[in-house]
Amino acid sequence: MSERVTAGVVLIGDELLSGRTRDINLQQIAQFLAPLGIPVVECRTVSDEEDRIVEAVNALRHRCTYVFTTGGIGPTHDDITADSVAKAFGVNIGERADAMAILDEWYSKTDTPLTESRRRMARIPDGATLVANPVTGAPGFQLENVFVMAGVPKIARGMLEDIAPRLTRGAVTHAVTVSAGGLREGDIADALRTLQADHSGVSLGSYPFFVEQPGGSIKRGTNLVARSTDAGELETVAQALEALVRQAGGIPARISE
Repeated sequence: MSERVTAGVVLIGDELLSGRTRDINLQQIAQFLAPLGIPVVECRTVSDEEDRIVEAVNALRHRCTYVFTTGGIGPTHDDITADSVAKAFGVNIGERADAMAILDEWYSKTDTPLTESRRRMARIPDGATLVANPVTGAPGFQLENVFVMAGVPKIARGMLEDIAPRLTRGAVTHAVTVSAGGLREGDIADALRTLQADHSGVSLGSYPFFVEQPGGSIKRGTNLVARSTDAGELETVAQALEALVRQAGGIPARISE
């Protein structure tokens, strides 16, 4: 069996930790990578501090096949991600001619001055390759297994298109959800634990839900989710989940994903 391909994500920005900005980059990165067979196995959110960024990047790049960072590559004083990644790898950083050419062409289209602040976006660590930015022009970059992207979700999503051809595909994880309306997690916890022990190749999770109904009543239940790269074993477990829901007095409903 080939080695598992995994991804780590580092979300960078004081605005994320303060709650001023709600992150959606983790979700869109995970959703983009899933069909490629690359699950996100760890995510860290760090402040705009060099030491924090260096620590997070170094930790994840040694544990994951790929690392994706978002945020901190713009023109302002707190955009320090490029410098931090260079420090993490122990390489120099400086203004790159190819990155400058991209910025010059982009800003010339709108007669926007290429100020010293904007030139900072052409500073790229030694040895890195550029990642195209189809939204605002300013490139991200790849240094070994680390991809550095913008924090604005639309820009990050555009950069992923340029990154995708560079990635080694893994085994795609499939998922099945069996909804157990009316059952609490405690009603099926023991049976679920036994099923998990019998099928180590399948990841099982239970997620309670509460839905307000007309008139104010609450519909409650538990969604049982099975995930695996083995479609055959996944179907076996899905049928077992349906059976254990029936045995607990519920009516199972399989939800397509």
